[in-house]
Amino acid sequence: MTQYVEIPQTILDAIKCGPVPRVRPIEDICADPQTVGERVIAFAGNHLIVADGPLIGEPLILDLYQQVFILSVFDNPYGTRFANLSIGARNGKTALLAVILLAFLIGPLAKQNTSIASGAMSRTQASICFDLMYNTLLMSPDCEGLFRPLASKKQLFGLSKNTRYTALSSDAKTGYGQSLRVIVLDEAGQIRGPTSPFTDMLDSRQGSHDDAIYFKISTQGRSDLDFFSVALDTAERQQDRHTISHVYCADKGADLDDESQWYKANPGLGKFRSLKDLRHLMRQAKQIPAKESEARNQYLNQRVAMEGLAITPSIWKECAGEVDLELFRKGKVSMGLDLSARNDLTAGVLCAEDEEGSVVHTLPFVFCPTSGIEERARRDRAPYDAWVRDGYMLPVGGKTMDFDQIAEALHLELGAMGIQVSEIHYDKAYITHFQAACERVGAFQDAEWIGVPQNFKDMGMRLASLQILLAENRLRHGGHPVLAMAASVAVAKEGREGVSALAKNLSTQRIDPIVALVMAAWPFGDGRNQAEVIDVSSWIG
Repeated sequence: MTQYVEIPQTILDAIKCGPVPRVRPIEDICADPQTVGERVIAFAGNHLIVADGPLIGEPLILDLYQQVFILSVFDNPYGTRFANLSIGARNGKTALLAVILLAFLIGPLAKQNTSIASGAMSRTQASICFDLMYNTLLMSPDCEGLFRPLASKKQLFGLSKNTRYTALSSDAKTGYGQSLRVIVLDEAGQIRGPTSPFTDMLDSRQGSHDDAIYFKISTQGRSDLDFFSVALDTAERQQDRHTISHVYCADKGADLDDESQWYKANPGLGKFRSLKDLRHLMRQAKQIPAKESEARNQYLNQRVAMEGLAITPSIWKECAGEVDLELFRKGKVSMGLDLSARNDLTAGVLCAEDEEGSVVHTLPFVFCPTSGIEERARRDRAPYDAWVRDGYMLPVGGKTMDFDQIAEALHLELGAMGIQVSEIHYDKAYITHFQAACERVGAFQDAEWIGVPQNFKDMGMRLASLQILLAENRLRHGGHPVLAMAASVAVAKEGREGVSALAKNLSTQRIDPIVALVMAAWPFGDGRNQAEVIDVSSWIG
């Protein structure tokens, strides 16, 4: 009597389109494969050797979720034309991809004189698949003499059936003229928008084959309009019998620390994906909000906009200890300066550290135009009038900022407190006007002026440094209400460089004091041992 493996509910829930296969024990499959899908699984287990990772050197036994996907695709009674697999990062996706392609290159699915390909948006990503396939072949004695590599072009040739595999990328034109029986698009979730010239090219390469299959394998895209999201949603909505679509993801609104949700997005957890490592990453994401979007996308496999609060409210409150003003009189003082000429706030935030160099203390000075404070308070939904009355904000000028008054106020206030600023980190906007005002009133004559490009790379590094100080409870802000207001609404957005920086246009209120703090805290955080580099050409805003 044939026995079958019980498929866990997390895998059943992931099958959004296509049949639910019956899975025999892996020992039975490898001993006596009976279906096309089982022959692919047995090909891996009997003839391929793991080429990297903790299981290197062992037979390539596919995990249960991988077996289910292969059986769904290749044992589909209607035949499969499109196959989607979406899963959290580092769950054996590339290993599965390599097995499928090798089965078409030298294994049970090889067909005479056909070409297959994997595609990726970058050469680096494309080479990952090629490298794993090539290393697997080199590690597998049963494959000796069955293939020939052409590493310079990222190609492999199957010798028995004259098959050819090519790794394609959107930034290289090699192989674009081929007719392809099989395409595996790796990291399809990286494609922004519903289409691209690269995917259009891939779509046109399979018309010559009646048995062509187009695989899309990736973590989720960021939005519903992105290429991979459209493919997944179309499959689930239309339920086309020639399409297989498996999506492993956490429930909407799942908590980052809910380990039961981790398994929904990471069926390879404990084998391909380290549980210890995932716990560490999720702990970081809970502490540093700018990392939450990435964690949800990469590890919970959810669609998320890559933006969120830059500072966790609970962590900010934990750092509300008393500020020691004596530190500003004795040691190095750094000031971050975010200037405004009209409606925004102008903020000069000072930072100094204790004698042990372990805790950074802050001292903010926030200025606003004198005229129309009540109107600005209503517009920005913040009690500016009360803060002015209580001394947390300083009114200057009329309807616009007066840099002479700001420079003089800072000069007098700091002089009365016995504080001398060592260096000023500034946004270039209006800086020449402010420096001229400082010269007129004799302010900051001995300070070093350091320009900070307001781009994702430079400000992203500084934001990350501040977030670490906060997460490690190494910052004291004394509960200053204007600084707290800015911290509570500051939004971080990911840029092209892959780092997150503050986004004024996405924040619901004024965040100028936090922008100033990000710059001021840098010398006492990650910037302690890094030389400042001023790249004027990269400044924005």
